[in-house]
Amino acid sequence: MWFIYAIVTLLFWAVADLFYKIGAKEEDKYSHLKTGIMVGLVMGIHATIYLLLNGVDFVFLDLIKYLPVSFFYIASMVIGYKGLRYLELSIASPIQNCSGVITSILLFLIFRETLGVLDVIGIIVIGIGVTYLSILERKSQKEEKALEKKKLKEERKKDKFSKFKKKEKVKKIATFTALIFPLLYCILDGAGTFLDAIYLDKLELIGEDPALIAYEYTFFIYGFILFIYLKLFKKEEIGVFKVKSRLFAAIFETLGQFFYVFAISGNSTLACPIIASYSIGSVLLSRIFLKEKLSLKEYIAIFIVLSGIVILGISEGLA
Repeated sequence: MWFIYAIVTLLFWAVADLFYKIGAKEEDKYSHLKTGIMVGLVMGIHATIYLLLNGVDFVFLDLIKYLPVSFFYIASMVIGYKGLRYLELSIASPIQNCSGVITSILLFLIFRETLGVLDVIGIIVIGIGVTYLSILERKSQKEEKALEKKKLKEERKKDKFSKFKKKEKVKKIATFTALIFPLLYCILDGAGTFLDAIYLDKLELIGEDPALIAYEYTFFIYGFILFIYLKLFKKEEIGVFKVKSRLFAAIFETLGQFFYVFAISGNSTLACPIIASYSIGSVLLSRIFLKEKLSLKEYIAIFIVLSGIVILGISEGLA
């Protein structure tokens, strides 16, 4: 069942990415924090309902025990929200989600697991596809920036003042800063997933249900702290339910998190690269709904990753 859980997680998080991007307002410097508040609220509600309906044996110590994992996940997500204010989703998502294959490699090296030939091929294929897509997106971004720079130069020639030069400088700084965010996300998320695999699969330090509830309540506490900070100290209008895209993003994020826990606990080494491939879904959705262009090479990269997922599915079926 871990394979099905991983695929469902992939789909939910791809949709969540789309709504994250829609809700990321570049003009609002606190947009990423407001998104964090919404995600925390939805996760807190879900954790409470799940706890009451299923009678989970959960104690406060579980929240503390799982805190290292929660910290890396929450930190990576908030950094990811901020990066989406500046970068296109189709660029940020593939870079961020290279962390899955990295996590699998770390687990393989540290725990000395035995992987079948198909498992190794599947992981390599997914890694190649995601990396190739990241390279394509980076190249595309460079070409777009070069074209914009050329246009700015032409306009500067017609203008006696330096306003175009100033605009170009600001844009360069924003682009340089934005590229840091998906890279940081990749590192932090990879560390979080690695720890999660240890907690849920390798050493079984905590059960799936307590881990899920611990993470969601931690995010709820984080969101509450953000709410107090923005409302009392920054005098910001939160408008939690005014931006519907943030609500939808939080719902799909929470649904994905629910299935993610069971996927990781079932087979962390192979589930990681599959789940990380949700960036492919993010790219497709961003092209369809955000009207971003998709080249033939990008379709090829997507096909490569999907092929890797199929290979892992076949490997699991033969096991």
